[in-house]
Amino acid sequence: MIGINKNILRVTLILSYIAIIALVVFGISSLYSYLNTGADRSSILHTEIKKIDQYLPKIVWAPLNNEGRPMDMQTLNTIENDYLDAWYVKHIAYKTNKAKGIDDYYTDSARENIFNIIEHNTTENIAVEGTTLEHHPTLEFFSEDGQLAVITDKDVVEYKCIYENKNIILETTEKSTYKIILLLEDGFWRIRHMMKVHSEIYNKKEIPSSNQITPLKGINYYPQDAPWDMFGDTFNLDIISKDFKLIKEVGLNSIRLFVPYVDFGKANVNTEKLKKLTQVLDLAEIQELKVLVTLFDFYGDYSVLDWTLNQRHAETIVTTLKNHNALLAWDIKNEPNLDFESRGQEHVIAWLNHMIDLVKSIDQEHPITIGWSNAKSATILKDKLDLITFHYYEDLNDLEKTYQDLKQKTPNKSIAITEFGMSSYKGLWNPFGNSEKNQMAYHKQAQNIFHNYEISSMSWTLYDFTKIPKEVVGRLPWHKRAQEHFGFINQNGETKPAFKFISKQ
Repeated sequence: MIGINKNILRVTLILSYIAIIALVVFGISSLYSYLNTGADRSSILHTEIKKIDQYLPKIVWAPLNNEGRPMDMQTLNTIENDYLDAWYVKHIAYKTNKAKGIDDYYTDSARENIFNIIEHNTTENIAVEGTTLEHHPTLEFFSEDGQLAVITDKDVVEYKCIYENKNIILETTEKSTYKIILLLEDGFWRIRHMMKVHSEIYNKKEIPSSNQITPLKGINYYPQDAPWDMFGDTFNLDIISKDFKLIKEVGLNSIRLFVPYVDFGKANVNTEKLKKLTQVLDLAEIQELKVLVTLFDFYGDYSVLDWTLNQRHAETIVTTLKNHNALLAWDIKNEPNLDFESRGQEHVIAWLNHMIDLVKSIDQEHPITIGWSNAKSATILKDKLDLITFHYYEDLNDLEKTYQDLKQKTPNKSIAITEFGMSSYKGLWNPFGNSEKNQMAYHKQAQNIFHNYEISSMSWTLYDFTKIPKEVVGRLPWHKRAQEHFGFINQNGETKPAFKFISKQ
């Protein structure tokens, strides 16, 4: 027994020695690596700013006509980058009530005011979550020695959400004008002085609603081999073309597509994927199908500091497609009300409100909607939407009343059910599920209701799938199996009994 205890002690000491040596070596190697990387601001700053991924408000400089030394574009770009980074670290400071990063972007005198605000907000348990969405700077003066710059930043659009004891007490969007003095210190432009000279509540110009909406008889679409990954490596125009031809032949007139936010590159939209999306709309146009494009799929953050990135993403896609003949309408977000509990209803609605305004500012011709997960939420932002859409997976016997109630609450608005359907999975993970015969009866009843009350609709979905990403319904097998069997065509490519009721021609 004594021998065994000694052996255990020896092993413990040896392992401890090895662990200590490993930690020392790792620490030395990390220090050596850092000392050889140079003064990279993204690694020295506490906030680890990577501007391209963090903060990209719209910025439009006035033509250069400044006093003093002529300005070159390289220096102007440096000033712009450091100026926007200064805004970004200030937003973080007011949100967290921590001053990390402020020293890198503000001189001693400018820091004092920020520190005072942080101290006051900390004492009063106040936090400010904000961002700027637009800047319109004019370079007024650039010193002969190249060390000082004066700018006037007009019509700065600022969104702020102010919390007290973690409860929202004020939400506002303002348009302001600032005078700014910047000094070049240690190779970086720091704000020496910033003064707000004018501010007013920002009232976005109202754009008339578009009610020119064709009655919909459509379907949500993914290729069978690429559900939720339509624009990935398996992208195949021939398959999509055949599917669209089939969709047209069965009497449908529209499809609903999804643009995944992260997969499309977030703020820096992937040009190849955008090209694929355009090609899909080209194929739809050939078959005379209209396309409802759903933006921001698989996005669920809504953080105010994300807004400038979301803005760039939407601007690129909407600008590219707004003149396409196949475009039917924009669906800002799929089922955002499911994020109310986890992200906060006020946050989600504020984000949606901003994105509606943004899309309308770019495309005044096509209707805008939000694909709510149920009719109960479909009255939210109803006055700003051109088309009211919701999803319906409830008892069809209640559909008529649900539809009529919503119609009463949203007069003079077109309404469409942009998802409905029934899974035909009945097996090990759900022995009491619905059969293919039940699915057929469901679609027959649904089409009769849609026909009788002239309800626009888009079913879910053309195909049964074999691969469901965990991000869609999680890992639980009974959820995944059910999601695999909503289609009108089974996994072997054979039409199911419900196929004869894919539409009411």
